[in-house]
Amino acid sequence: MEIKGQTAYITGGASGLGEATARTLAAAGATVGVLDMNEALAAKVAGELGGASAACDVTDAASHEAAMASLRDAIGPARIFIACAGIATGAKLVSRDGSATPLEKLTGAIRVNLIGTINSMRLAAADMAAMDPLEDNERGAIVTTASIAAFEGQIGQGDYSASKGGVAASTITYARELAREGIRVNCISPGLMDTPMMDGLPDEVRQSLVETTVFPKRLGHADEYAALAKHIAENRYINGTVIRLDGALRMAPR
Repeated sequence: MEIKGQTAYITGGASGLGEATARTLAAAGATVGVLDMNEALAAKVAGELGGASAACDVTDAASHEAAMASLRDAIGPARIFIACAGIATGAKLVSRDGSATPLEKLTGAIRVNLIGTINSMRLAAADMAAMDPLEDNERGAIVTTASIAAFEGQIGQGDYSASKGGVAASTITYARELAREGIRVNCISPGLMDTPMMDGLPDEVRQSLVETTVFPKRLGHADEYAALAKHIAENRYINGTVIRLDGALRMAPR
């Protein structure tokens, strides 16, 4: 679809991949709605872009519904929805002392990354389905975020891999389901991206990660994710697919 003049919502839009996407879509002429747990930062980003913001916990139905209603009242429903909200966690099934790891430590990413994404998609799709169709009877475009860990999860990433694997696997299912409403569903699976999630790593660890990449020999940039999300929104024939954005990286077991 033509992005100029459309409304786009981005979860996790206050930082990292989400913020870069909000800025890219705003530069292309979209009115952006920024949803994030960090209410102050979301308001700052949205204010700079002439959009609107709302505090949102994607794992909580009531919180997400209220956030969507707030943005809907402020800037209208979204034709474009980018689901970037997520967390990265790590834990093994069996702890170092030989005991079973507490279940909550093994399901946190599933609650945020998978269930949170489904929560976002159900609300976005309901709004899009009620809108008038555009060219090719398109009503909306949803882009979700997985990870290459969905396919080559490392040791200790079971929770995270499962969460992102679920997002990737459900892409074609939801694309088929929403086809009659004219809503496209696609997924981006980033590799090692230079985002705030990486900021806490020591320089030597960051460099070791860079050494595992193929080409280019560097971490991915948030604006590269944003450019791909923008293209997916624009290109009506991209539907039901998972696109790796990883510089040909394939993760080792550890």
